[in-house]
Amino acid sequence: MSEIKVNKLTPRTNCGTVTLGDSGDTFTIPAGVTITNNGTQTGFGREGSVNWQTSDIKTSTFTASSGEGYFINSGSSITANLPAGVAGAIVAFSDYARNFATYPFSVTPNGTDKIGGTNATATLDINGQAATFVFTDSTKGWINVQNAEDTEVGLAFISATGGSTSTVNCGACKVHTFTSPGTFCVASLSSVAANNEVSYLVVGGGGGGGSVRGAGGGAGGFREGKTPVTPYTASPLDGAGSITVTATGFPITVGAGGSGGTVPSGGAGDGSASTFSTITAAGGGKGGGASPTSIPAGSGGSGGGGVGGSGGSGNTPSVSPAQGSNGGSGTPSANYGAGGGGGATAVGSNGGAGYDPGGGPGGAGATTSITGSPVAYSGGGGGSGYNHITVGTGGTGGGGNAGTAGGGAGTGTANTGGGGGGGFQPNVGTQPVSVGAAGGSGVIIIRYKIQ
Repeated sequence: MSEIKVNKLTPRTNCGTVTLGDSGDTFTIPAGVTITNNGTQTGFGREGSVNWQTSDIKTSTFTASSGEGYFINSGSSITANLPAGVAGAIVAFSDYARNFATYPFSVTPNGTDKIGGTNATATLDINGQAATFVFTDSTKGWINVQNAEDTEVGLAFISATGGSTSTVNCGACKVHTFTSPGTFCVASLSSVAANNEVSYLVVGGGGGGGSVRGAGGGAGGFREGKTPVTPYTASPLDGAGSITVTATGFPITVGAGGSGGTVPSGGAGDGSASTFSTITAAGGGKGGGASPTSIPAGSGGSGGGGVGGSGGSGNTPSVSPAQGSNGGSGTPSANYGAGGGGGATAVGSNGGAGYDPGGGPGGAGATTSITGSPVAYSGGGGGSGYNHITVGTGGTGGGGNAGTAGGGAGTGTANTGGGGGGGFQPNVGTQPVSVGAAGGSGVIIIRYKIQ
């Protein structure tokens, strides 16, 4: 074996290139030899080690460099932007302050690069967590090769448009509210199947209140489904069924409230149904009236109140959990109190006998915090009567109050599915007759996880 001893190898031309051997040759570096690199290396890759930047502890968003490890002192949410992916590139991060659970640390890929096969941000959210990422190729991108707590991959979430939107739960969930017909357009899905199931509230339009001793309109049907990944306080009627979305458009139908009864002989109208995917909430049943003869109550999500007889049936068509309740009955004589419309969680009250007490209050609705705050929906309308001092109030959740000698019946609150209040009839010709009020329109609310 020949041996050459030199102190320096320099190319013959200025800034030229020195080539060692030919393709297929092997160069062996003996044990104990130290090679010092004071320049820039390319094509060598790395073998799982980084230089930890102990003098530059990060307290705000920054761009990482290959070959470096960073300690994160997070007093707020911080993002590390990864460098452009090159095979063998390596970066590492560690929770310096041990509070990633309070201030999650985000790791964002460069451009179209991926983390664990997904072009999306990875999150470190466990106190004391440390993770090392190595870039492999365009298929999987950055792969987590070491983790003190669990394996980290980029997690994409649902991306969708439609309705009016807001974020809740400290930005972890997005809410879409539809107060009129539209389309819930899902542009992309999560790589985690559980995150593609959405929570929802579907409320039908409330029924109109009857006129002339009019009964209250029934509330629109109330149907709710809550997924475990979107935490909030649901109503007692949660459990209407799961909806897992796909990347497509979902038509939204928001039911209108039913018309109020008119004088002298116009009956009230039923509310219209609301629909999202496989879930339909029926419109509320109309309230009964007595002009000039008895007009029967309607059935629906909740039943309308009756005049001189039974109220309408709720939970029609039948679903589980029940989407509403029956309307209250009117007293046998049409001259006395009318029944209140049914609500999501309670039946409408019966009308009273004699001049007082008069019409029955509407049934109570249901309360849910799907929008981030507790809101009641689907209250029944109050029943009125004949020259009564006391008339029925609307049920909690948008139900309209019944009419009196001094004022008209109250409409159901828009986008709650509340039933309309019933119209009043005096026994003195100079007092005005109040017509029945319209029911409130329905609403559809969709909630899902976004981080």
